Amino acid sequence: MDAMEVTWALVALAVVLLLGQFLNLQWEARKYPPGPTPLPIIGSMWALNFSLHHETLMQLAKTYGNTMTLWAGHTPLVITNGFEAVRDMLVSKSEETSGRPQTPYIQKYGQEKGVLTSSGHTWKQQRRTSITMMRRLGIGQKNMENRIQEEAEHMIEFLTAQEGRPLNPAHLVMSCVTNVISAVVFGHRFSFDDDVLHLLMESTKSVSPFMMSFWGQLYETFPQLIRLLPGPHQKVFELLEYARNYVKKEVRDHQESPKDEHQDFIDLYIDQIEKSKSDPNSTCDEANLVQDVMDLFFAGSETTALTLLWALLYMVKYPDIQEKVQRELDDVLEPAETIQYEHRMKLPYTNAVVHEILRYSCVVPLALPHHCVKDTTIQGFHLGKGTIVIYNLFSVHYDHTIWEVPKEFNPSHFLDKEGNFVKKEKFIPFSAGHRACLGEQMGRTEIFILFSNLLRQFTFHLPEGVKTVNLGFIMGTTLHPLPYKICARPRGAPSHHSAEDPQQLDSSI
Repeated sequence: MDAMEVTWALVALAVVLLLGQFLNLQWEARKYPPGPTPLPIIGSMWALNFSLHHETLMQLAKTYGNTMTLWAGHTPLVITNGFEAVRDMLVSKSEETSGRPQTPYIQKYGQEKGVLTSSGHTWKQQRRTSITMMRRLGIGQKNMENRIQEEAEHMIEFLTAQEGRPLNPAHLVMSCVTNVISAVVFGHRFSFDDDVLHLLMESTKSVSPFMMSFWGQLYETFPQLIRLLPGPHQKVFELLEYARNYVKKEVRDHQESPKDEHQDFIDLYIDQIEKSKSDPNSTCDEANLVQDVMDLFFAGSETTALTLLWALLYMVKYPDIQEKVQRELDDVLEPAETIQYEHRMKLPYTNAVVHEILRYSCVVPLALPHHCVKDTTIQGFHLGKGTIVIYNLFSVHYDHTIWEVPKEFNPSHFLDKEGNFVKKEKFIPFSAGHRACLGEQMGRTEIFILFSNLLRQFTFHLPEGVKTVNLGFIMGTTLHPLPYKICARPRGAPSHHSAEDPQQLDSSI
């Protein structure tokens, strides 16, 4: 057999193998909800231009229904769109879909410990333990609000010193939110120029974009190979390791420093480890403590900071809404009165704006995937144990059957005709069911208090010469606004735009 015959034989063999894979995929696809035709190797990701984009998923749902299947290679992903399908998955079938698939990157990050990426007994016990610790620390009470108010004062002090010069608020906002978490878990805050704070924030910011990046997808597909190659993933892994080692150091410091009373999350958890030593079923150990702290940082600080960054951008985009919030704050609160979370009851418009920010920004359009821990049905479709399920929260936030003008930023979505705040049952920005965000109360409190303090003290506007606000985003598991600069003019100060300070513009804040 000559070389040409060998070549044709190999081509024929490849065609037969691909055809066999194609037919096998079509047979397997019959067991799942409908979706685009899966192809060998690439699955049906061709229908999304190889990116799991939330808006594209909404478009596909018009063709295949609100419960549909996409294939990542030969792995089926069941996607739920719209409130009814999402609620069926998260609430009605909350126990059945409470697992977390252990993809290579999820395993690299969580090591099947903590709350965010674990499953089964470990997840249940760590979630219950974390909620208990946070309640004992006063989450949702005045003690927590005082910590948030302290960070608000640091933020106001910094912005006042800028005298209205243009700045990118990302570093400042992330520093303040990270410091709130730090006070809860470590018992202390960092100064804004602390190198440890900067590295912890870099670690936090690296996790989300990498998961959806090209290199992230390569790592999920070829983990053994990619971890040996140079590339941006190595920097991500270094930052993750730095954060983990820093948390371990904090744990050691807490263990070596006797406390008369327990004041932070690590202290309380160390005490729980001692109490649980005789329980063979306990998962309370140092490894889970470290991962719980990592989860609080990675899941709590980034989403809250991003929501606030979107909030400032929207206020610049819609100055009439900004002015109306400021007018309500002035009318309702005494000049020296400290803003508290309970004030939202007396500030219906401000409360509605905060809720609309959460809806419109939708910073986590596609949360981490779930997997079925037992056989179940969603919207009438049978799903076997181990099936990966992903919900599209964006489709709930932008559902035209729920919201009057979903594609517009409109606080009236949360107001009645008399201007009273209206709570919406179908609004679930922090998810729902067993896997709902355990930091929801802290996140809601932070966003309301920090946002209200900022608008009470400053008017935000574009730098001189900038005419438009870009609402584009950077896609990851979270939606980052594109980097931007704004001016924070102290209220009561002259309304002219301050001259730009080139040195300030080059700073990290």
